[in-house]
Amino acid sequence: MSQRESVGARRPDPESLLRRTARGDEAAFESLLSRFAPLVYGVALRVCEDQSLADEVAQEAFLDLWRTAARYESGKGSAQAWVVTIAHRRAVDRVRSEHSRVRRETQSRSLLPMIEFDEVVEAVEAESERVRLRGCLGGLSRIQRESINLAFFDGLTHAQISAKLQVPLGTAKARLREGLGKLKNCMGVGARA
Repeated sequence: MSQRESVGARRPDPESLLRRTARGDEAAFESLLSRFAPLVYGVALRVCEDQSLADEVAQEAFLDLWRTAARYESGKGSAQAWVVTIAHRRAVDRVRSEHSRVRRETQSRSLLPMIEFDEVVEAVEAESERVRLRGCLGGLSRIQRESINLAFFDGLTHAQISAKLQVPLGTAKARLREGLGKLKNCMGVGARA
């Protein structure tokens, strides 16, 4: 007997390994793994074109192989062809799944702009503050409200406010100070811990 024949005699054929795997023989399954791992990974990598996906697909293919070994029929093809078919189907499914996921994400981004949670919270809080501020401004006298608007929204100085409202400078300052004090109390500024 030649050396080649003696090596072949010690190594069980894939079909018998599949039959033993179907009966739950873990050693037979490990032999299938070591024999077909490079081939399965190669098929997965060729289809997926991504190493991490190919790793996952190869693991899933071998898990399928473990679960479905009893379905193998030697009359329909070789064990190697069956293993490659499992790996190829699993890889194609994964690529389709990834394409679908990317398409869904792209569509959802186009339909609804992605807003960070913090931005939404800030916008809600800012709107709440604006509503409170409008209510507080409504509680001021006309001259207090006008003084605050002229100072903070028009950027006028005390002297300019005095001239615009046709009141003495001290009165303009006092109305502005009183209005700001009322706003501060109404808004609860300084009362928070």
